[in-house]
Amino acid sequence: MLQRIQTVYLLVALILVGLLAWLPLGEIVSGGEFFNFNILGVYNAETGSVVVKAWPLVALLAVIEILQLLIIFGYKNRVRQMRMAVFNILIMIGFIAVAWFFVHSSIKELGGEGGYSFNIALAFPIVAAILNYLAIRAIGKDEALVRSIDRIR
Repeated sequence: MLQRIQTVYLLVALILVGLLAWLPLGEIVSGGEFFNFNILGVYNAETGSVVVKAWPLVALLAVIEILQLLIIFGYKNRVRQMRMAVFNILIMIGFIAVAWFFVHSSIKELGGEGGYSFNIALAFPIVAAILNYLAIRAIGKDEALVRSIDRIR
């Protein structure tokens, strides 16, 4: 299992997406106050109190992590493994879209005017999606090799 390059790609993607649970995703400035944004929601930077909760992000991150584990350990059925990887890429893109939408709706909820900045951690799902794509290509090559050997027999 670990001797294949696609497993390395999938493990690195799993680690990158797992880091999102602990790293801040961005900052929001609204009404002269600073707010931190992470996977659980928007926090007031001074008091640490939760202003807006982000349960959809937590749910999407949990689905991505579980699906990534299933992809890694589903190496016996390569076609299903590739399909699940494609689905996981779509969910990762959805995670970024939901995070962007959540920041914009939080700014409106906090006062309407303000700015935001995203941290590098929000790029981790993009990198993980690219790694999943590379894994899909490697799995496809393995599947083609197995089918070509079956034809010879």
